[in-house]
Amino acid sequence: MNTHEKLAALEECMDIEPGSLQPDMKLEDIEEWDSLAALSYVVLMGDEFKKTVRATQIRDFKTVQDILDTMKPDE
Repeated sequence: MNTHEKLAALEECMDIEPGSLQPDMKLEDIEEWDSLAALSYVVLMGDEFKKTVRATQIRDFKTVQDILDTMKPDE
């Protein structure tokens, strides 16, 4: 999955317009990044990447790039 596809998946989790997110955006500035979006992200990670995400990991996210960095299969 390339960066564009990851951004599209994240935009779907947040239920926002395609092309709205950029890697350098701060999550605190994105109104749609809420508990429901975080839950959708957890489901995405399990379904798409077979990874379990902990709440502490999500709380540490500051930017969209922080999320994108986790979106890869376990090695």
